Amino acid sequence: MPVLSRGRHRNPKRGACFMELASYLAGERWSDHPACTHPLLAALARLVNDNTGDESRAKLVHLVPSIIGLAGDDLRVDARIALRCATTALPVAAAERQLALAVSILAAEEMLARLDGAPPGRLSERSRRAMEEVPHAAEQARRFSRAARITEKGFRRYAAPNAVQLAVVGIVQACIPDPDALLRTLLEETIAECDALIRTEQTTAAPATPASV
Repeated sequence: MPVLSRGRHRNPKRGACFMELASYLAGERWSDHPACTHPLLAALARLVNDNTGDESRAKLVHLVPSIIGLAGDDLRVDARIALRCATTALPVAAAERQLALAVSILAAEEMLARLDGAPPGRLSERSRRAMEEVPHAAEQARRFSRAARITEKGFRRYAAPNAVQLAVVGIVQACIPDPDALLRTLLEETIAECDALIRTEQTTAAPATPASV
């Protein structure tokens, strides 16, 4: 079995990153971008893998099977991942990263409201609590967001990946006792949220089984 380590690896004998191990367990071609996992969730897994210390990385192994099969193209998944990442990082991030993370929260909330046909401007309780931790950055983010409207394509391609990247870097550089533990918790919670969303969609989309006669 390959051992988790940083970066990409040519083959299992040289080790594996989180997503390479997922491709191996899923029976796919060796890759850190396997088809078995949503691209943004896979990006988060790679970032957590590469930014976690060597001793702590071994604790990520048990999460690998749970990420297999979490795939799909529903933009709500991208928005939920971005929102989970930004709300986790914002309360602990350094001041210079707070504005970008607050903007990421508002963008994800706006996208979810648009996809759900809900009025704009709503905030989930988790987002509200995170924004209350940084009132100055939150107010700046609201002023900025009122002047900008992101497209669905732009959100998927740029805003959501940027939110994930900003969040991981913000946690790694935060003045907290154990950033590795927070990164692991972030990945665990994001996988669980994606599992609930994607599995529900798969169940809803599945054709009904004909009743036996």
